Amino acid sequence: MKKIFAALLSASFLLSPIVASQASAGDFRHPPAVVEKKVIVEKTVVRPHWKKGYRVTANDRRRFSDVHDYRRYRLAPPPHGYRWVRADHDFLLIGVTSGVISNIIAGR
Repeated sequence: MKKIFAALLSASFLLSPIVASQASAGDFRHPPAVVEKKVIVEKTVVRPHWKKGYRVTANDRRRFSDVHDYRRYRLAPPPHGYRWVRADHDFLLIGVTSGVISNIIAGR
């Protein structure tokens, strides 16, 4: 019984590479499929156009939101005649009557 078991075990070790090579031979019969894909990536770079001394138009001022809780954003209190506004992710210190930007803090 031991001899039969040993013979079957050794036969399985000898035949396993042959079976595996026949299974993988099917992969090489067909040439690999070539898939060509054209990927177009459009990058939009948004550069802030805010500069000190820039006069903000009335149309732009409508889009801004006033920042009343400036301490929450760790901003200094605005001087008399100025106010903090939020433009997208930036904070601007603008004059109330003139609309001139006197300070810019980049968004956090």
